[in-house]
Amino acid sequence: MAFLFSLIVLAFAYAICRFLLMLIPPNVPSIDVDASDVLDDGNQTPDNSFIYIPPRGRTPQSETKVQCYEPATMKYLGYFPALSRAEVEERVAQARKAQKVWAKSSFKQRRQFLRILLKYIIEHQELICEISSRDTGKTMVDGSLGEIMTTCEKITWLLSEGEKWLKPEYRSSGRSMIHKKAKVEFHPLGVVGAIVSWNYPFHNIFNPMLAAVFSGNGIVIKVSENASWSGCFYFRIIQAALAAVGAPENLVDVITGFAETGEALVSSVDKIIFVGSPGVGRMIMRNASKTLTPVTLELGGKDAFIVCDDVDVPHVAQIAVRAALQSSGQNCAGAERFYVHRDIYALFVSQVAKIVKSVSAGPPLAGKYDMGALCLLEHSEKLQNLVNDALDKGAEILARGSFGHLSEGAVDQYFPPTVIVNVNHTMKLMQEEAFGPIMPIMKFDTDEEVVKLANDSRYGLGCAVFSGSQHRAREIASQIQCGVAAINDFASNYMCQSLPFGGVKDSGFGRFAGVEGLRACCLVKSVVEDRWWPYIKTKIPKPIQESLVEALYGLNIWDRLRALVNVLKVLTEQNTPVSSRRND
Repeated sequence: MAFLFSLIVLAFAYAICRFLLMLIPPNVPSIDVDASDVLDDGNQTPDNSFIYIPPRGRTPQSETKVQCYEPATMKYLGYFPALSRAEVEERVAQARKAQKVWAKSSFKQRRQFLRILLKYIIEHQELICEISSRDTGKTMVDGSLGEIMTTCEKITWLLSEGEKWLKPEYRSSGRSMIHKKAKVEFHPLGVVGAIVSWNYPFHNIFNPMLAAVFSGNGIVIKVSENASWSGCFYFRIIQAALAAVGAPENLVDVITGFAETGEALVSSVDKIIFVGSPGVGRMIMRNASKTLTPVTLELGGKDAFIVCDDVDVPHVAQIAVRAALQSSGQNCAGAERFYVHRDIYALFVSQVAKIVKSVSAGPPLAGKYDMGALCLLEHSEKLQNLVNDALDKGAEILARGSFGHLSEGAVDQYFPPTVIVNVNHTMKLMQEEAFGPIMPIMKFDTDEEVVKLANDSRYGLGCAVFSGSQHRAREIASQIQCGVAAINDFASNYMCQSLPFGGVKDSGFGRFAGVEGLRACCLVKSVVEDRWWPYIKTKIPKPIQESLVEALYGLNIWDRLRALVNVLKVLTEQNTPVSSRRND
């Protein structure tokens, strides 16, 4: 009894010490990142103070410079070089040299790198969001939620669990190999290549970079030609943090350019991660197949937002509008198809119309608009064509938001928040990815019908299901062909960085985030070794092989026992001296 009491006291003391250690803040140095040339303080040089008019009809791949401008105001931001194949290959070669050194780094050093980044992000949230907003037209709110919080969550998950999931994982060795130890080891792949989209320029760089670097890899990231200005500033943050922990130079690199630059990266690295459209994803697969380079693809989405008849309609209507419109085409997992039960359809659309009419689109940094600009040139024309096709086939516009004050030349960079009813699946709007502030709403009668509608899509990224019954919502979500499902919420999955993220069908394959995404940056190696070396070694005499199979894998206990007796009998006979057997 006294011994047990002592153990309890020791365990309690240990727990208190661990808790007190948690209260001691780690020694995390600050880094200095020059932001003087990206601050919009009204003191820009003449070269960076004019309104930029992007050329129409010109093939970007023919350009040697990536021109950057604010989509909300058309203000010119500068340019970056479009790297050639030879330049890309040289950057990858430099990253490969650095990775050989970094592969030997400790998890302690890697965690310190993450802490330095986390400290800088927390202290410079507004700067990071403002740069993202200026380069892509997203609102500051979207920047805070989609850029800052998701990245901080990923860093804290890696700090908490990353090492655990990269350590060797022991597995059962099976009946026949009980004398062996079986394990899985996770080694760095080498240099990971990432080609990322423009919609979340900060997080789309940090997401693959964090996983690659923490697992011992180098990484070269090609940023979108539509978000190169912000991407190159965010690269400075990474460089400063790497230098602070003594990491080798060129371990992480960010490159700019067009298709040729991306193609060169695909053929030079040990794994490619791509975030973008299905069309470009197929091209990357073709190029990667020439070198058998493994690929993770996170492509388009046409997520279904399902509203059952037993929900709190005003509450869900608010969430639905946010899901469809607030991000203004910035949300990579945005809801683009809305299915509402017939019994609450009229109430739901009236609630949505009321909200949307109060929504305005305008310059995101003005602070009074719910939506920013569309980032892509001429994208508003594509959105209008989708709306026109739906109207021609019987759909109706129920409500539209308004425009704020727009600068001359920027009008084409905006699209009014639009709610459309009487839609069906013959319309392009319900089949093609819109990536814009359009909310098509369709009725359904039964759960079986809405599952069939949700699965009637070539995309399969995510879904959101709302019901007063958790069981009902789970049942519907479980039948939808997608990689991500939210129950009575929207897009909350991505804030759980322990979960993998990715889709099926034309939404791609492979996963990033979570254990699956972290280990996807690794060479997964199976290892078997003797458990009691050198005392027990594998040696199976021929006469017992047949009985051994039955002893190990027989379908019932009696067959296995009978076979085991035969095995022991043979072994006994083999170990009996020859002279003894002759005397018998």
